[in-house]
Amino acid sequence: MREFRYERADDVDGAVALLAADPDGAFLGGGTNLVDLMKLGVATPDLLVDVRQLTSVEVTGLPDGGLRIGAAVPNADLAADRRVRERFPVLAQALLSGASGQLRNRATTGGNLLQRTRCGYFTDVTKPCNKRAPGSGCGALEGVHRNHAILGQTLDGPGACVATHPSDMAVALVALDAVVQVVGPDGERGIPIRELHRLPDDDPSRDTTLRHGELITAVDVPVLGFASRYRKARERASFAFALVSVAAALRVEDGVVADVRLALGGVAHAPWRATAAEAALRGQPATEEAFGAAADAELAAATPLRDNGFKVPLARNLVVRSLLDLVEVAR
Repeated sequence: MREFRYERADDVDGAVALLAADPDGAFLGGGTNLVDLMKLGVATPDLLVDVRQLTSVEVTGLPDGGLRIGAAVPNADLAADRRVRERFPVLAQALLSGASGQLRNRATTGGNLLQRTRCGYFTDVTKPCNKRAPGSGCGALEGVHRNHAILGQTLDGPGACVATHPSDMAVALVALDAVVQVVGPDGERGIPIRELHRLPDDDPSRDTTLRHGELITAVDVPVLGFASRYRKARERASFAFALVSVAAALRVEDGVVADVRLALGGVAHAPWRATAAEAALRGQPATEEAFGAAADAELAAATPLRDNGFKVPLARNLVVRSLLDLVEVAR
């Protein structure tokens, strides 16, 4: 690990000012991802601005019945919060399916959203990776890619990248239409979480739409009002990233889908909102056949690689099973 400067600001505005003045600096929250990347030589910030004590560690109510989650709330505390478990079980389940108990105690809400891919070509500085070293190529395309993207990839050119986003929490928040509150050099703004993470396009080195110096201060989750759940398929029962995951919420009236939310994890460079499946389901009977047809409509755009085609039927089955489970809950 190379030398770097460490600063602890007195307030959010001070932290933003410190980072905005250094183009190679980074915010430090729980450090569960950034410190590992620094040890590997993947991340090489000149400056770390410690923000863990600057943002809220509280979960507070919003006027509409939703919740505001402070950026410094530990993942373990958020998963255990009674209001989260009762109103947004999809979020509690997603948090509990991620990482280990020790990491959940340390990892923060803001940091979880900003964690970087675990692609082995990204984390190995001896391998080509357009995300880590733009223009060097994507080693995963012809290499080991069993756990890589099947949707939204860039498969050729200088932006080639098939990495997947690792967060479980982010997938649930995308299904919940959460809004990320940030403070930056230009003031405050709210970013719908569907607009926070980027697909690789022509610049896979950029994971998010955050501007340099912007700090996540909170995440607002609007009221949901109907049943939800998170289902995750992985290589082993614990402490493993998703092969495919599904965050689902469903409202059924008189046997017909009145509203539905679907987001997929483990399939793309960003949490994937399944808008085609949602559109295909609204107003349709809440049946296994309709759920399967909707999943097929979403996955029609999939472009699997040599060794990860299994993700297409896996994603279909997880969507169908998750929605069928929610139908049972609603009865």
